[in-house]
Amino acid sequence: QVQLVESGGGLVQAGGSLRLSCAASGRTFSSYTMGWFRQAPGKEREFVAAISWSAGSTYYGRFTISRDNAKNTVYLQMNSLKPEDTAVYYCAASPHTIVVVTTSAYDYWGQGTQVTVSS
Repeated sequence: QVQLVESGGGLVQAGGSLRLSCAASGRTFSSYTMGWFRQAPGKEREFVAAISWSAGSTYYGRFTISRDNAKNTVYLQMNSLKPEDTAVYYCAASPHTIVVVTTSAYDYWGQGTQVTVSS
């Protein structure tokens, strides 16, 4: 069992930045692929970024995902935010050893953190 708790969401103006954190506890965090997803009202949950157990950081355009296995934490740095980035952001853990992008590949989910970008 893995417990995930997100933090760092909030209200930011367009063009601003936020860094989300996801603290993990329970089974061995370092063996999991970690992902970030988001869900806007009335829309499907969509993939944002993911990082395998051995990677330090990976860039996804305006977003960068990174992890610190010593702290059992994964981060999502979001830059140049746009109003369309407004959503609830979820952290998730997958037992797969490679990056996976579908929600079904992830076994554990956090409760989500709201990100609102004003224009």
